[in-house]
Amino acid sequence: MAEDYKKYLDPKTLTKVSRLDIIARLVVEGFISGMHKSPYHGFSVEFAEHREYVPGDDLRHLDWKVWSKSDRYYIKQYEEETNLTAHILLDVSESMKYGSEEVNKQDYANFIAASLAYMLTQQQDAVGMVMWDSDVRLHLPASSSPAHLKLLLHEMANQPSAKKTHVEQTFHGLAEKIRRRGMIILISDCFAPVDELMRGLEHFRHRRHEVIVFHVMDEYELTFPFEGNVLFKGLEEWPELLVEPRQVRQAYLQAVNRFQMRLQKACANNKIDYVLVKTTDALDVVLSAYLAARGKVRRVAAR
Repeated sequence: MAEDYKKYLDPKTLTKVSRLDIIARLVVEGFISGMHKSPYHGFSVEFAEHREYVPGDDLRHLDWKVWSKSDRYYIKQYEEETNLTAHILLDVSESMKYGSEEVNKQDYANFIAASLAYMLTQQQDAVGMVMWDSDVRLHLPASSSPAHLKLLLHEMANQPSAKKTHVEQTFHGLAEKIRRRGMIILISDCFAPVDELMRGLEHFRHRRHEVIVFHVMDEYELTFPFEGNVLFKGLEEWPELLVEPRQVRQAYLQAVNRFQMRLQKACANNKIDYVLVKTTDALDVVLSAYLAARGKVRRVAAR
């Protein structure tokens, strides 16, 4: 059955499907259908607390270290045993409209957001959404109802006009509003100074939210394959620039690589999951690879 879905999971093909709810279902059911066990069950498996063992509990979750010290049986309880509240922070700034092919960064970010929202509501978790650029353009509180998912997808399909990115102040304001501990999922090209971006994300970590960053980039932004004289159109208030690519290619690629590595390192230092995504990547590969890696890390940490 997994093979039947693969033709739908190419980003170019997904742009031909007009409704985000159908896109989300195709993506999620497509990659799950090829796996023996759902990779997203217990999307958040962070260790939460202990509770006393009662007959019938899964013995795999017994904490033997606690038993060796107290001679009493305790079960490790994880966040997956409670309802998760997730908030998707979707970047709708002007730079997200760039695309070298049919799928621009905004399209791809929408696919990720729709798929994750569908996934979370399918397991009865609550999901909210924030669309932002220089400020918050839309804030939908978290809910797990099917009607809320439809509203969320409708708003994504009718996004506000894009403006310049302003990260730090926007995120500080959101961190003060989103008080209940949960999951923050940032989907963005992250075109902002790394220090400013991290100060905003650190505010969420300070409030004990789990944070995931999906860093969406176009293939051309990562490889700079341009030839001949090229006129680059400025986005987010930057001017146009006429460039001979061969003269700047090496310096550009070095700068992009430094930026990406610095962002990845800063996320790791703050215990933030970081996923670099290209707009040419099949969504099933992106999601299944991330969730499989996430599950492996959490299982190791729980031992």
